[in-house]
Amino acid sequence: MPDEGFVDVPGGRVWYAVHGSGDATPLLCLHGGPGLPHGYINSLQDLADERPVVFYDQLGCGRSERPDDPALWTVERFVGELTAVREALDLDRLHIFGSSWGGMLAMFYMLDRDPSGVVSLDLAAAPATVSAWMEYSFVLRAALPDEIRFEIDYHEEHGYFSCPEFVAAVAVYYRRHLCRLRPWPRGLEEAFAGIGAQVYETMWGPTEFGPCTGVLNGVDLMPRLHEITTPTLLTIGRHDECPLDLYEEMHARLPQSELVVFEQSSHMQFYEERDHYMSVYRDFLRRVEAQAA
Repeated sequence: MPDEGFVDVPGGRVWYAVHGSGDATPLLCLHGGPGLPHGYINSLQDLADERPVVFYDQLGCGRSERPDDPALWTVERFVGELTAVREALDLDRLHIFGSSWGGMLAMFYMLDRDPSGVVSLDLAAAPATVSAWMEYSFVLRAALPDEIRFEIDYHEEHGYFSCPEFVAAVAVYYRRHLCRLRPWPRGLEEAFAGIGAQVYETMWGPTEFGPCTGVLNGVDLMPRLHEITTPTLLTIGRHDECPLDLYEEMHARLPQSELVVFEQSSHMQFYEERDHYMSVYRDFLRRVEAQAA
């Protein structure tokens, strides 16, 4: 595989990069958002000393093409995109890592396409049901200081989502539940700089807090999780915006799953407790490969 390039996918071309060239099974990494490009998960390059680690920016964000067509932003097209990337890079056997929306995408892929050759999954704070995420976001929002809640409520009510006061108030929430590091990692800063706003707003909605008004509204994969029999690592931060009780229920429903809670982390455990995360994940990958052999 070349170090980087472009792959033709439904709707356009996406950029990808491959780090490492070890003999172990390749790892394909799916970023979240939707529309937040791969930079914020680039700490997974730490695993490239044993295996190829593959990143790609989903269509509409980062270094990939950005067609101006909201009709493209559907779950089915993103699943087709993942299929095209896997085929183009000859990833016959692979591990899949998915962060947040990327983990949801991985679950959709495993349920709706042929999962043959997928050796394991790592679902990092990836909700199987959108309603639980939204309900918990209101709990976390209620715990914010009064003046921050006022700014969020006022600006949402009037639709002033680009106002500096609203952006500053959202930043308080992000520092509690998205990434607690100071300063933020460079990769996370770069991801926000390359975000695909049309993708995010079409798939999710105009704001992190309000009800999901986009394509993902109503998604609930919980009744089908038992169909995913691939070994799965579930990782979540103690201060995550993804609810821990949801992850405990997902763990109970996924037949071959392990759950690890990172006590000092929020949504970016792979950066916030980087060494610990990589140690846990490296051990999981080695054990799964040994069992498969």
